[in-house]
Amino acid sequence: MDFSGKEYDRIRASRRKGSGRGSGRDGGGAADASVIGRECAVPGCTEEGAYRAPKGRGKEGQYFWFCLDHVREYNKTYNYFDGMTDDDVLAYQRDAITGHRPTQPIGVRGRKARAARNTWSGMIDDPFGLFGQGDPHAAPQPEQETRRISAADRHAFEVMGLEPGASREAIKSRYKTLVKRHHPDANQGDRSSEDRLRSIINAYNVLRRAGYC
Repeated sequence: MDFSGKEYDRIRASRRKGSGRGSGRDGGGAADASVIGRECAVPGCTEEGAYRAPKGRGKEGQYFWFCLDHVREYNKTYNYFDGMTDDDVLAYQRDAITGHRPTQPIGVRGRKARAARNTWSGMIDDPFGLFGQGDPHAAPQPEQETRRISAADRHAFEVMGLEPGASREAIKSRYKTLVKRHHPDANQGDRSSEDRLRSIINAYNVLRRAGYC
């Protein structure tokens, strides 16, 4: 477009009706010509109430009408969160991010996520679980935790005479039994089994540091 042409010189911007209204929170905007004759809301004030100010939380869309001096005075002390605790203010600000509309998490982990993804398959008969859902009437199978056992952990289980992956209670019970059996005090001071006792203690410590007990 040629900004030096005559057509550009004839362009004029027109003021939209009502665009000059003040919000009542910016120090008083331009006066609203549609409220000529309205008196200021402050008792005793005879000035024209041409500037609006919000009434506050819980009264959205409702306004006071003040003169210029009183709307400025009102704005200095206006606090939308007046009467709310700090926790309430934080909750309000957090909800304001989504426009105070209820939200749901986009993604979750584990069995619930898989169930959510496969909900549609419950609408059809899928007895062989081709679509990942299986029999919709069958009880959900508990997820079994799989843990890789290192060579050191496996050796520690062997030293204590336990199967790899034994329960916490089984490890502790076996440890107490072996310590009592091979401790010199339980063998009339015989120290011939001290090496065996030392290996048992070391094995238990390995399993304990690995989180098995």
